Amino acid sequence: MKTLIAPIPSTFFFSLFLLSIFTSNLPSAAADVVTDRDGDALMNGGTYHILPLFGVRDGGVELAATGNETCPLTVVQSRTSKIFRGLPVIISSPYRIAYINEALILNLAFASPPSCAPTPPKWTVVKDLPEGLAVKLPGYSSTVSGWFKIEKSSLEYLYKVVFCARSGGTCGEVGISVDDEGMSRLVLTEEEDDGIIVEFMKASSVGV
Repeated sequence: MKTLIAPIPSTFFFSLFLLSIFTSNLPSAAADVVTDRDGDALMNGGTYHILPLFGVRDGGVELAATGNETCPLTVVQSRTSKIFRGLPVIISSPYRIAYINEALILNLAFASPPSCAPTPPKWTVVKDLPEGLAVKLPGYSSTVSGWFKIEKSSLEYLYKVVFCARSGGTCGEVGISVDDEGMSRLVLTEEEDDGIIVEFMKASSVGV
């Protein structure tokens, strides 16, 4: 008598695929917790200002309409003044943990975007643009699938924001490209160590 073996559902293999993606990007036990400018650990789901430092001008990050955009979809560095903190950003991970570790898969989303912006207002990376790989909100068909993460910079207590594409596993640091109108757009850099160095400030903090 033949022994019949039931076929394994395709959903099982898909679940294994998703599990392999997330487990391969879990921080190691030695990964350090990311801290803000007060020395406190970044909370998973907390709201912070992302402040670029050293060699770049102006203030925190915000949104602007560039090219043919009728709604501000482009993530830029504020031109208002050096003390402007930009729009607050929610920094969260799909993992059920309390704090943000270095190299952890992250979602970055503006906490108070304009009413015309897509919901949720998560940061994405868009390809095939004149400025290269640009950091924007959803709304473009040429979005690159992937995730953001925070890595330690060469300077103590300061960090870099990195984007890793799901296809090919390549990662690039988030840097700044100044266009002809003087707009400082956030883009992925082609060279290692060309990204901006940032610090994080609680959105509830006062002062600069």
